[in-house]
Amino acid sequence: MTDISYPSPAGPVRGHLSVPLGEGPWPGVIVIMDAFGLSRDLRQQCDRLASRGYLALAPDLYSWGSKITCIRATFSALRRGSGRAFQDIDAARNWLAERPDCTEKVGVIGFCMGGGFALLAGAQFGFSVSSVNYGQVPKDADIVLQNSCPVVASYGRRDRTLKGQAERLEGSLKRLGVEHDVKEYPAVGHGFMNQHSGALGSVLGVLGLRYDPGSAEDAWRRILAFFEQHLRTDERPN
Repeated sequence: MTDISYPSPAGPVRGHLSVPLGEGPWPGVIVIMDAFGLSRDLRQQCDRLASRGYLALAPDLYSWGSKITCIRATFSALRRGSGRAFQDIDAARNWLAERPDCTEKVGVIGFCMGGGFALLAGAQFGFSVSSVNYGQVPKDADIVLQNSCPVVASYGRRDRTLKGQAERLEGSLKRLGVEHDVKEYPAVGHGFMNQHSGALGSVLGVLGLRYDPGSAEDAWRRILAFFEQHLRTDERPN
């Protein structure tokens, strides 16, 4: 694992890169952060993917200016479906795909805010697969997701902020003929796959945003199986 910097149209972006042990090339995965940024939890998600044989790069979408400015700009980009955050995500995909230890096939995974970005980026850019974890689904999903790559998505039924989102996403992907695996876990709420520690973890726990190991492990089982299907191939993209 190492901290890196990669080029993007608006300037360099910092990030965290986890490289598998052994010899590549390996498929790549762009790991998109939640609202709390490039946290210890996100680095652990990268390391988990690397342990399964994926080059995992987490771009720091808050690295180009003051934190409050970056947060505002990033959420604004997510609402619009365009902006610097999307440029930085696509630049991360290009940078990873061009590495000699990458097969050129790259997937994307995101959590919360990052889940929304992963869903939209999977329809805008050349990703091979997208993992959406409790990410916002646009109201015009049937239009926005027309060119989507295959999607594996996980939601919590007790998540009041995203009520009905899993059903909306699955319905849209079915109508569009996009290969998908969408599951809503009945006993968990928002953020059940993120294990934030320290004061942040305590505050989130009070708000009901708790890590749930059983549901998280099942979600990861599905994600890794879906990634295996869509990223593990000797064929390189056109």
